[in-house]
Amino acid sequence: MGMLSGKRALIVGVATDRSIAWGIAKAFHEQGATLAFSYANDRFRERVEPLAASIGSTLLMPLDVSEDVQIEQAFARLKSEWGSLDILVQMVRPPLAWREFIHQSWFVARVTIFPTFMVSIPFNAFAVFIINILLVEIGAADLSGTGAALACVVYIGPISTVLVVAGCGATAMCAELGSRTIREEIDAMRVMGINPVQRLLVPRVLALMVNGLLLNAINTIVGLVTSYFFSVGFQHVNPGSYAASLTLLVGVTEVVIAFVKATLFGVIAGFIACYKGITVGGGPQGVGNAVNETVVYTFMALFVINVVLTAVTTKATM
Repeated sequence: MGMLSGKRALIVGVATDRSIAWGIAKAFHEQGATLAFSYANDRFRERVEPLAASIGSTLLMPLDVSEDVQIEQAFARLKSEWGSLDILVQMVRPPLAWREFIHQSWFVARVTIFPTFMVSIPFNAFAVFIINILLVEIGAADLSGTGAALACVVYIGPISTVLVVAGCGATAMCAELGSRTIREEIDAMRVMGINPVQRLLVPRVLALMVNGLLLNAINTIVGLVTSYFFSVGFQHVNPGSYAASLTLLVGVTEVVIAFVKATLFGVIAGFIACYKGITVGGGPQGVGNAVNETVVYTFMALFVINVVLTAVTTKATM
């Protein structure tokens, strides 16, 4: 006799013969336990039923743990069949679709990396050029590094991130989700019991968040390097003075605030892109309209948030 002889166990979460829950079920069976199995929907029933039959279990029931009614019905049936339950095995799925997150992170990086360089170089070079003209006029050209740091880290960097995240990342994501929606792939996922929010939307929002953070880093680095060569090579600023003045007005606090803003930009752009993509209607024309609306709404939201956060953080750090 096994250690679990006479015990009754309900196994929730079996998906395939490679599932951890299935390994637990086989171990329980070898120790003499009587088993019952549940399945989330008909697609999983086709997988679970032959596995349960292979170890002689005939008690199989639908049980979606997100539905209170199904939980009550399952335990009512167990009570009528067995009278009592000794063991409950609940195997949950990972809360994040990691493969989708990695895939979307790479997708967003591919469509935004080149525009980031192309936006960062002229924006920062122009800002530093104007600042250096003023500094030369007042005899303070050696402080050009301070102006470059303020422009690239505090002001121009986040603005460039807004332009790239909204204009490239969010629109590409909205177009992809909108195409899936009009092909009824989202509805098909719901029919198969797959939550599109967990499987598609959450990884995309997180991907835009991570890329917003990384794009801000690229903007800052490219901007500072471009400003250095432009100041030293074209406006004859002393290299040592430029480097020494970088941290006069910009420190760790300002850098952290800039990266926090960039991360927030990515999250908000992800929310807007996913919402517009998942609610699109009207066929291909509707997808095009949703992409245009995503650009406008994301620009408006991010610019307003950038102004508010810049004002608040500047006041707080004074």
